Amino acid sequence: MFGQVSGSSQAMTYDNIQVIDAGQAQAWIAEGKAVVVDVREENEFLAGHIPGATLLPLSRFNPGGLPKVPEGKKLLIHCRSGQRCGMAATFLASSGYQGDIHRLSGGIIAWAQAGGAVVAGR
Repeated sequence: MFGQVSGSSQAMTYDNIQVIDAGQAQAWIAEGKAVVVDVREENEFLAGHIPGATLLPLSRFNPGGLPKVPEGKKLLIHCRSGQRCGMAATFLASSGYQGDIHRLSGGIIAWAQAGGAVVAGR
């Protein structure tokens, strides 16, 4: 699935993908301005995730499974450390997604280090 996107030696870039830090992500979530998608695997998600996040694992990532992003809200994709969300964002953009895609720099690790809430379970 990702061979076309991640298999080349040159990284593909898309204008609608931006990287944001944990502080910006926390502000958006606190203001109700973000739709959060976690692309880690289910066992990782169950161990701890950002409250309100939707699980869409990279291993079976399907752009059609993306939750609706209402007008005025921002799509925020995250993973453990920031790598997998980059692959998911690139795949999403290459699949024709037209909206802005925001990647969480440093993933949930940076989120937690910045004091962001993490909950276990569903």
